[in-house]
Amino acid sequence: MTTRERAYARANNQKAAQYTELWIIGRPEDIAAMVQVASASGRLVFASTPTRMGGDDTRHRRYLRLRTT
Repeated sequence: MTTRERAYARANNQKAAQYTELWIIGRPEDIAAMVQVASASGRLVFASTPTRMGGDDTRHRRYLRLRTT
């Protein structure tokens, strides 16, 4: 591995370590509260639209991307 390749790999690892990606599942009002707190803290980078779990399950899911630093 060349020096350039090592530097590129290190930079990519540092970029990836700056974020946490997770799916949250729950009642719509609980998810809304979590998103509001993440937004108020300045850590929220991206939030997907709420999606129903399907069937007779009343829960929703959302994908969140949060800053770790």
